[in-house]
Amino acid sequence: MTVVVVTGGTRGIGQGLVRAFLDRGASVAYCGRSLPSSSPAGALAIAADVTSRADVRKLWDATVDRFGKVDIWVNNAGMSHSRKPLWQLDATEIDQVVNLNLRGTLQASAVVLEAMLEQGHGTLWNMEGLGSTGQIVAGLTPYGATKRAVTYATLAMARELRGTPVKAALLSPGMVVTDLLLRDYEPAELEKAKKIFNILADRVETVTPWLAERILAGTRNGGRVAWLTNRKAAYRFATAAFRRRDLFGDA
Repeated sequence: MTVVVVTGGTRGIGQGLVRAFLDRGASVAYCGRSLPSSSPAGALAIAADVTSRADVRKLWDATVDRFGKVDIWVNNAGMSHSRKPLWQLDATEIDQVVNLNLRGTLQASAVVLEAMLEQGHGTLWNMEGLGSTGQIVAGLTPYGATKRAVTYATLAMARELRGTPVKAALLSPGMVVTDLLLRDYEPAELEKAKKIFNILADRVETVTPWLAERILAGTRNGGRVAWLTNRKAAYRFATAAFRRRDLFGDA
């Protein structure tokens, strides 16, 4: 049975991945800085801060103790910040985003890759986001910079792993309707943004089963699994007038 670990698995895309992996018969462990009162049946939930190597190792060891190994690790934990120009952001808010999105990914990856090399197999997946492929959005400078850096770091890890039984790969969920996507919009701005979201975005329950299946199927070292490709985005814009979508009708 495949054993999967998902960081940041208590909400949003991470929680969706946990449930999707469980639905496909995988053994699943996940973490969050704090845990909800209940967790999906069969999943192992561990409180852990991915910026701490000791916490990451605790999550790894707990998973191995329960399931015997770790085949797949998904570094999903991340956060965004207030939608403001860089000079209007509080220094603490900038540090928090950089610390979790970039430093957390690097520290967790260091622990996981060493452990995977010791056990003789495994695939590490790092989560891309806005900025990873060069998109620039005003008001999201630190977030976009961290995601651009994660892409570089993952491809560099893959090069360092050449000739080993361990792989590093990129996971690109596209635009998904979560708190991270919707936060800090003024009401008028949100109504404008929803027009784009209804063209390009998708719900967690739509995207995460597809992603889980591709992750379980595997990829090459340095590979990328992407939900919202350039071709899909272009098609959606071209057909938007004929395909009415309302992702917020039930909100």
